[in-house]
Amino acid sequence: MPSLSDSQPIVSAQGAATADIVMLPPPRLWHLLRAWFSIGTQSFGGGSSTLFLIRRIIVERNGWVSDDEVTKAWAICQIPPGINLLALTTLLGWRLRGALGIIASLAGLLLPSVAITIAFTALYRNVQQLSVVQAALRGIVPATIGLGILMSWQLARPLLAASRAENWQSLVFSLVLLASGGIIVVVWNVPVILVLAAAGLCGTFGYRWLTRHKRTEQTA
Repeated sequence: MPSLSDSQPIVSAQGAATADIVMLPPPRLWHLLRAWFSIGTQSFGGGSSTLFLIRRIIVERNGWVSDDEVTKAWAICQIPPGINLLALTTLLGWRLRGALGIIASLAGLLLPSVAITIAFTALYRNVQQLSVVQAALRGIVPATIGLGILMSWQLARPLLAASRAENWQSLVFSLVLLASGGIIVVVWNVPVILVLAAAGLCGTFGYRWLTRHKRTEQTA
């Protein structure tokens, strides 16, 4: 039998039309370590590519957590200071296997990525002035931005899908929060923590009101 980390996610009866992923039981520590080690060795391109790999390997390939859980965990990781990806790794490790899951996840992510970073830094010091290297970097930058846009859409999709399933008012409210958060930071340079706090307050009252409004319409 194939190991849990090598198995493909179970697809619901709706099949390829929706490709709903059925969550599998928590992995063994070795499988968890191996999955994060794979992420650590492939996460070239920075945070966006790493987040993309986390979703692909942890959610799609292994089905250990849902897409919605990753999105909510990533939102929580934006609140405290520090490296968000390490916070996300810690949250997912705890969610899957507790304290030992944290150790396995962080070790798997950091050991290969740190070693590769040190090797690349030593190499770059010797070739950074070459014209071919500068040209290559000019090509890498837009590709990295493209990965960031793709990852933003994949993170937003579960929230928008859940809002659309509730009612159109909830979908509009989510879109307004999504757009206004970025605009406020860019235009008025408001600290991110204040934007997140304000969005949390708006969500607390806004989504609760929309939920009660929907229930009222259904019982009317």
